[in-house]
Amino acid sequence: MLLIAGLGNPGREYANHRHNVGFMAADAIHRRHSFSPWTKKFSALVSDGRLGGEKVVLIKPQTFMNLSGQAVGEAMRFYKLAASDLIVFYDELDLAPGKLRVKTGGGAGGHNGIRSLDAHCGKEYRRVRIGIGHPGSKERVTGHVLGDFAKADHEWLDPLLDAVADNIAMLVEGDENGFMNKVSLAVPRGQAAKADPAPSGKTRGQSHIHQARPKEPSVELPESGPMAAMLRKLFGNKK
Repeated sequence: MLLIAGLGNPGREYANHRHNVGFMAADAIHRRHSFSPWTKKFSALVSDGRLGGEKVVLIKPQTFMNLSGQAVGEAMRFYKLAASDLIVFYDELDLAPGKLRVKTGGGAGGHNGIRSLDAHCGKEYRRVRIGIGHPGSKERVTGHVLGDFAKADHEWLDPLLDAVADNIAMLVEGDENGFMNKVSLAVPRGQAAKADPAPSGKTRGQSHIHQARPKEPSVELPESGPMAAMLRKLFGNKK
């Protein structure tokens, strides 16, 4: 048996926030695979079904993001599950929009929901990070994360969520690379690049050090005369 958690904040006002993309992934799986109706349990909404021959419980904590681990931990103890039986979907600032990565274990990376899960559930669970992009400066992060997806974002978000739902059985069966590849192929090319502008004041792929340090000018020194002597004092004896 596996537990698949989608992280987010409960309530209509948060429904389309970037921070709620974990909820969106859980909802997409729920719709596609005819899971049971959502019911309230463990301070969460839960639903059960089967994926790839494996019994699976979907869970959306209703404790607000910062306390997500309380609900997920309670469910894990009830079903007697280990951290390795848990898969978690959540938003990731440090991935470009439209990118998805799966890893086992690791740090919270500043994500309060993951920090709560680590405290209540251990760290060796599978983490499915869905990129929402970084706004470019620390001051803009809160507004970005707790802001709605733009209309243009749905050009990559909807295909990504559909691909997650279509191929979730691969992840359940342990084929992380196959799952990531399927999702990557489903997202229209170029959407992530268009949605991920370079931070203000920098050009993508160009170091600020190189921008600030122009090359030394090439100087042609005269062979002889007073001017040649003066220039040699300034530039050395190079020709």
